[in-house]
Amino acid sequence: MFPTFERIKELTKKRGLTLIQLEEKLGYSRNTLYKLKTQKPNAERISEIADFFGVSTDYLLGRTDNPRIADDQKFYFEGQEVDVEELAGTAMRFNGKPVTDKDKRAIQRIIEGFLLSKEE
Repeated sequence: MFPTFERIKELTKKRGLTLIQLEEKLGYSRNTLYKLKTQKPNAERISEIADFFGVSTDYLLGRTDNPRIADDQKFYFEGQEVDVEELAGTAMRFNGKPVTDKDKRAIQRIIEGFLLSKEE
């Protein structure tokens, strides 16, 4: 079995999604992701999935255990490295409504902007 399927499964769970929901979001047909249990993914598909989750393709392929993209910027607050994506991902509700993935990315950019302003 290829590690790609397990990595994708883990990432969807962290986002509170099912594999079927991920397939729908990416415009894939049913069971496309399940095929990755036994088949190598093509480069375009692995790239799309990596972009969706904001991880490196090497991470999805099992070549590294570090999900970060090599040129990702590191952020620090009070001398401690901060995982901004994880921090933004903790936002679950706003005004009683669920926070969408788009909203979480916006929150992440706000946090990054704040932390960058602290460095100056």
